[in-house]
Parts: sequence; C-alpha cells; structure tokens
Amino acid sequence: MPAKKRGRRKYGTAASKRVESAMRRRKRGTLKSGKGGKGGRVTSRKQAIAIGLSEAREKGAKVPPPPKGSRGRTRRKK
Repeated sequence: MPAKKRGRRKYGTAASKRVESAMRRRKRGTLKSGKGGKGGRVTSRKQAIAIGLSEAREKGAKVPPPPKGSRGRTRRKK
C-alpha cells in the first residue's frame, strides 16, 4: 500500500463556510450571479460553488487561484 500523502489543505475553513453559505442561498433561491446581484438566479450547484469560492477569495481566505482557462475573455469592440 502506498503511503498517504501529507500535504497542506488546499482550502481553508473560511472558504468552506463561504461555499456552504452560497449553497444555502442557492437552495433558498436568493443566490444571484453578476456584479451587485444584477444577474439572474443561480440554480446550478457548480455555479454556486464557484460563487462561494470567489467570495472567499475576495475576503482573503485560503483558496487556490482559479484555473487560467476559466477566466472570461473580453471582446474587442469593432
């Protein structure tokens, strides 16, 4: 049997609390996407987790940076 890897936790406890909160808000139907809550209601579980992690990052919790490919591209105006 291979030895269990001993490493640091990727996510801090504060981050998990934020995700937990986002999941609850999604269930209640109060979680919104977009800046200032202008976007639509969030029903996707994955999106709720992403929002929770994003909020945790803003507050300075221990969360790894988002993957490079997932950032939205800005279009150039013609």
